[in-house]
Amino acid sequence: MNQKQGPIGVFDSGYGGLTILEDVRKQLPQLDYLYLGDNARAPYGNRSFDMVYEFTRQAVLYLYEQGCPLVILACNTASAKALRTIQQVDLPTLDPDFRVLGILRPTVEVIDSLTKSRHVGLVGTPGTVVSGSYPIEIHKLFPDILLTAEACPMWVPLVENGEYDSEGAAYFVRKNLTHLFEQDPEIDTLVLGCTHYPLLMSQIKRFVPKQVKIVSQGNYVAASLKDYLHRHSDIAERCTMGGSCHFLTTESEYKFEESASLFVKRNVKASHIHLG
Repeated sequence: MNQKQGPIGVFDSGYGGLTILEDVRKQLPQLDYLYLGDNARAPYGNRSFDMVYEFTRQAVLYLYEQGCPLVILACNTASAKALRTIQQVDLPTLDPDFRVLGILRPTVEVIDSLTKSRHVGLVGTPGTVVSGSYPIEIHKLFPDILLTAEACPMWVPLVENGEYDSEGAAYFVRKNLTHLFEQDPEIDTLVLGCTHYPLLMSQIKRFVPKQVKIVSQGNYVAASLKDYLHRHSDIAERCTMGGSCHFLTTESEYKFEESASLFVKRNVKASHIHLG
């Protein structure tokens, strides 16, 4: 059996997964990481299930070939549309010791302890909302929770164009949140179901009622990964520990480096690769 040793792979269709990576590195700084952004084919939000699965599968296979024993799909759309098929269909034939994890389950698991009204709101990309993955996961664990979802197609483009503090961002954030809370005024917990949305946090807080708890994914995903590695020592032993982090992109490395700095607040160096 091929016992791979290497960095933890972190995949996203674009840049939002960098917010997950940052929180994971804060809690597990000793590990090595390899981030892959499929920026040339982003966004995934409006693509079909089949297309998202195929693109995600290509990225996962690439990271596997680079020696990653574990890959995190740090993308809500990929987690919603591709994770289950990859886990059930691809991994058993590829390598039973290889692991691919998503970010929906760790997010859903914390909701029970936060909501008192049992009314929860979700904002996400059209792809994540249409997939129905959040209500499916929530109702598996907490069938009494009522989830109301709002698709926010403009939020990601605003963030990726550096417009998250603009009046345009304020307009669309207010519009979507107003619609969400009009549908269910009893919402007391709001899930940010897209990894880009932490960059809109100042805008979101402006238009969310004061008593509503906002669930941003990074800290919960990082804590869940830390717990997972503690419970699965065989996987943890195959994750190399050098504290390094490397970045790959299917787009121009220069464009990636410029945009990534918006998410990680520092300069990064990236290498270009081709998928597919």
